[in-house]
Amino acid sequence: MKLSWFSKNLAILCTVAILFNACSRDNLTPEPVGQVTTPEQTFSKEAINTFIVQKIKQEQKVFNWGSATDEMIYSALIESDSILAVGYQIDNFADIEKWIGTQGQLPEEWIETRTEILNQILANEKAVTKNENLTLEDLLPFELDNQIPTFAIKVTSFTTIQELRQNPNIRYVEPMGYYPENQDKSDSGCGSESGPYIDPADYTASSSYNAKISWVQEKHNIPNAWTQSAGDNIGICIIDTGASDDQENLGSAFDAGASSNRTVDKYSTKYSGAWWWKSLDDPHDQCGHGTSMAGLAAAPFGTDGNVTGVAYKADLVSVRAVEDVIISSSNEKDGVKNALKLAADLSHVRIASMSLGNVLYSGTVADGVYYAYNNGTLIMAAAGTSTSFTNWYGVIFPADMDQTVAVTGIKDQSNYVRCDVCHSGSKVDFTVIMERPSDNSRHALTVGMSGDQPAYVGGSSCATATMAGMAALVWAKNPNLSRNQVFNRLRNASENYPNRDGSFGWGNVNAYGAVTNGGF
Repeated sequence: MKLSWFSKNLAILCTVAILFNACSRDNLTPEPVGQVTTPEQTFSKEAINTFIVQKIKQEQKVFNWGSATDEMIYSALIESDSILAVGYQIDNFADIEKWIGTQGQLPEEWIETRTEILNQILANEKAVTKNENLTLEDLLPFELDNQIPTFAIKVTSFTTIQELRQNPNIRYVEPMGYYPENQDKSDSGCGSESGPYIDPADYTASSSYNAKISWVQEKHNIPNAWTQSAGDNIGICIIDTGASDDQENLGSAFDAGASSNRTVDKYSTKYSGAWWWKSLDDPHDQCGHGTSMAGLAAAPFGTDGNVTGVAYKADLVSVRAVEDVIISSSNEKDGVKNALKLAADLSHVRIASMSLGNVLYSGTVADGVYYAYNNGTLIMAAAGTSTSFTNWYGVIFPADMDQTVAVTGIKDQSNYVRCDVCHSGSKVDFTVIMERPSDNSRHALTVGMSGDQPAYVGGSSCATATMAGMAALVWAKNPNLSRNQVFNRLRNASENYPNRDGSFGWGNVNAYGAVTNGGF
């Protein structure tokens, strides 16, 4: 996955010398509800971007809008789609991160609190727009979520920002659609590395079926693990750009060869457009990234000469939640949240794999992570992939969360060296060998958008989907294990155990050792 605002803009942003003098919101007293106040200062997108980069470099962690002033959040709304993400709670509630997703429907008291907040926002919007006929339906871009205490709403009133951020029942206030980039990002992580030639040294031909086994699988002792488990009856949810309808190995041939008696389902949780003309996207992959990840985790051990996935008997759920690998737009953040809810609510899904992220924290996405985690889902997330210049940055969001398992890719050599575009850092849990040391174009093999020719794919994205497959092997062999017990099996069979590395975590997993509860 490629974080394109890093790769295209960070070098420029880091050299821009802009003096930033933020106003203190302590000196601002909001007017009563329904009145109009204006900010004393607003900021250009260039100034906002510079502030974000400075914060990231100073703190060495993802950017959180909680560190911005009211004026900056308001400015970011103006510079984006004006949609505000709001997380709320009831009075004096503690440990909400452990509570989200445990109650089914939100209790009535929470709905009442939400209604009060929404009515407050509506009154302010009527005042600032001078439109007494305005309704909540005019302001809500998505359906209200009755399971997670968050909502998105169009806001043009500065008073609303002030009031919400002073309300003790508000958990976060974020410009949902703001993304620090001026150029088009639609190709981030998209496309295929496949070509007319795959090096024969990068796969082994199966003797029992006409299938190829990727060299990466050999490095992690996965073929030996297959003598014990192939992921039977475990559902893997790939939250990404969807799965190609033109790739039969993720469709009509998903249960071919040695991969019989399993299912593949395709969903979409991402909308395109806004308001009354928005529409739910088709599950069909328009990018290629989701197809690659689904193939790595669960492509069939088939008969057509294509490459097999790690858990070739696992069930697959593909969800189109994003356009590319950067969770950036309001539609994408809402889509990822709902994809995580979908994964958690499907009884056969044990593992969610997210080879996507951002360097900006999103409360909306985090709430989705809490929901899935609190329902027992094992969540794999990519540590980050960008250019060699910008991969100084550590683990991105949401892989930096305690509720996710952060995975990155490394080169095939004796010492640990991250792949040319991979991130590393203290939040990394596991690594996957996925790049030849002398040729950074030779990565792991997966299925292409169509046909039987395998494709190369790399980065921490590749590592994450591969790890999801290995977790499925462990869980299928031991279906009564808890999520934490599965994680411990993977950890105990890792190269660095029991001494966790500061940049590469537990390191490379021996899949056979994890399945059999052995060591590395």
